[in-house]
Amino acid sequence: QVQLVESGGGLVQAGGSLRLSCKASGRTFSSYVMGWFRQAPGKEREFVAAISFNGGSTDYAYSVEGRFTISRDNVKNTVSLLMGSLQPEDTAIYYCAASGKLAKRTSDYNYWGQGTQVTVSS
Repeated sequence: QVQLVESGGGLVQAGGSLRLSCKASGRTFSSYVMGWFRQAPGKEREFVAAISFNGGSTDYAYSVEGRFTISRDNVKNTVSLLMGSLQPEDTAIYYCAASGKLAKRTSDYNYWGQGTQVTVSS
């Protein structure tokens, strides 16, 4: 079992940056692949980024590659998402999730946080 709590969401102007953090409980954080997903109003939840157990491998959605950076700290049990060059279409609730494998499907992730709202104004 792992519990996830996101923080860092808020309102930012287009072109700005924001850093999301996710704190995990438990002692087995390093045994999970960690991912970030987002869900905009009226849309399905979509993959944003994922990072492997030790942080050696990352994967990004095409729409955020080059703008977002995922990282993790297995000592502090945290995973972060640094978001740059934000655009209004990045507005969504962002969720942190844990999986046993590097994956992009929501069904591959077993544990989810409650989400944090990111709003980008034009």
